[in-house]
Amino acid sequence: MNTTVDDLVLGMAGSGGDGVVSAGESLLGALSAEGYHAMMTKSFGPQIRGGESSCRVRVSTRRVLNPGGALDVAFALNWEDFFRFGAELTLSADTVLIHEEKAGPPPETLGARGIVPTQILSVPVTEITKQSAGTDKAKTSVVLGLISGWFGIPAESLKRGLRKKFLSKGEDVLAANDRALAAGIAYAEAHPLLKPRTLEKTTAPPGSKMLCDGNDMCAAGALFSGVQFFGGYPITPSTEIMQTLSKEIWKYGGVVLQAEDEIAGIGAALGASFAGRKAMTATSGPGMALKTEILGLASIAELPLVIVNVQRGGPSTGIPTKPEQADLYQAAFSAHGDVLRPILAPTCVADTFAITVEAFNVAEHYQTPVILLSDQEIAQRKETVDRIDTSKLVVEERLRPQGAELEPYLRFRKTESGISPLSQPGMAGGAYQGAGIEHNEKGEPSSSGVMHAQMNAKRFDKLAPLSKRKDLFEITGDLDAPLALVSWGSSAGVAREVLALARSRGVKAKLIVPYLVYPVAEEVYADFFASVRAGLVLELSHQGQLYRILRMYVDVPKGVRSLAQSGANPFRPAEVLEKLLEAAKGAGIR
Repeated sequence: MNTTVDDLVLGMAGSGGDGVVSAGESLLGALSAEGYHAMMTKSFGPQIRGGESSCRVRVSTRRVLNPGGALDVAFALNWEDFFRFGAELTLSADTVLIHEEKAGPPPETLGARGIVPTQILSVPVTEITKQSAGTDKAKTSVVLGLISGWFGIPAESLKRGLRKKFLSKGEDVLAANDRALAAGIAYAEAHPLLKPRTLEKTTAPPGSKMLCDGNDMCAAGALFSGVQFFGGYPITPSTEIMQTLSKEIWKYGGVVLQAEDEIAGIGAALGASFAGRKAMTATSGPGMALKTEILGLASIAELPLVIVNVQRGGPSTGIPTKPEQADLYQAAFSAHGDVLRPILAPTCVADTFAITVEAFNVAEHYQTPVILLSDQEIAQRKETVDRIDTSKLVVEERLRPQGAELEPYLRFRKTESGISPLSQPGMAGGAYQGAGIEHNEKGEPSSSGVMHAQMNAKRFDKLAPLSKRKDLFEITGDLDAPLALVSWGSSAGVAREVLALARSRGVKAKLIVPYLVYPVAEEVYADFFASVRAGLVLELSHQGQLYRILRMYVDVPKGVRSLAQSGANPFRPAEVLEKLLEAAKGAGIR
């Protein structure tokens, strides 16, 4: 009996040259073209170039919130590489495990993990490829054909994807891959699954969704915000932001500078901000460490600047190709002196656009550096998203002096809001000294302790309204629930699914997701926790950094505990749900 499913998670792994990631992208493109909701994450070994790689694709007729749990379908082109990605490619008894016949039967280590799939299929992928395509370089097209034949992925969409990918290489190459695809489909039809399952048809119209990753969305959000200067240095996994802007920013009169190092990149960006231009830089943890000194200059000079940190596993070089959420302490506290820097964080590819726009708005409005904390999963996973309605977004500009404010011009004048009009070089009457030394209202150097206290207060007080903005938080579920989830960044997608699973079981629960991670919005959290007796703070960091920061500022209920783990080991919704229900039981919540 054929079972129709509305959610399917597929994963595959292989060596360099097997084209595993390329196959995943082709599959994702076909699903997106059909109107499905889909998401692809990819993972690589520690090598700089080549080597093993894996990908997982989740497809659904509903919105996909995270990469999912155990695989429904697993492809192993060789066992050694497959087992290297055990955390990303988890199996269950219901997994259909397909492997290259040449790789031999599954090794004993598969059973040692305690989970053996009920159906393991040995497929002569290389042999099928050579017979159909005349080469062994079209193996991934055979794999795509197997997926199409066994799980009902539309073959026509896969063919269009192959045409787009291979046409530039010539008709012969394209024809060979078409034959390999057809051969894979034919093999699947001739060897049906023990428990056939077919992906449910989507009701969304074909071509209704965009397909992009978080770094592209970040670059697009920056362009929409009016960014005119990017200064940076390549570093995984943020480099694509600079690459995209390099191709696009000139169309809008902007400039990209690939500097000689991370310090020069942020220094140039801050110089552009001083010159009156919206500016940004992007990096990851090691580069963020180098940018700290210039961040201090941006704070004391009260200059707008957006700094994107695409977090990865750390410390030091760490794991550049895996996600983590462990740079929160660095973003909030890596400063000499008293400094308050706003920190915003997207939670998925789709909202990265709006959160990037918000980062520029906060930077320009409050005249401050703003840190945008993305992470490797959001930045580099590909996801289908609805088209963005930009009419709902507002772009803010910095407050500039005019009229009497220039007679004389007091750059750091103490206003009621704490925000002083900001001039730029060349503005008549707007000259001032902008430096890293403490200063008076005119910008003149001052070593007065009294003046230092006043300026510290000015720099902090102007940000007070930011922490009261409830629109920078997502609160869902039963508002008076005694059970709660708190999560941020890429982990929020898992928390959203867990909330839905808990409520489907009749459990009253709620979720808060901060897009403004710091400063801590004490009133927002106090209201949220008022009804709460138990819950979890979900995040990918060994220390549970958000949980600990919340406890610095908020009376977190005793029953709310940290559920934290190191990066590169993604959360699975079923596991988190189990922990949440345990927390509820411990607090006597039914």
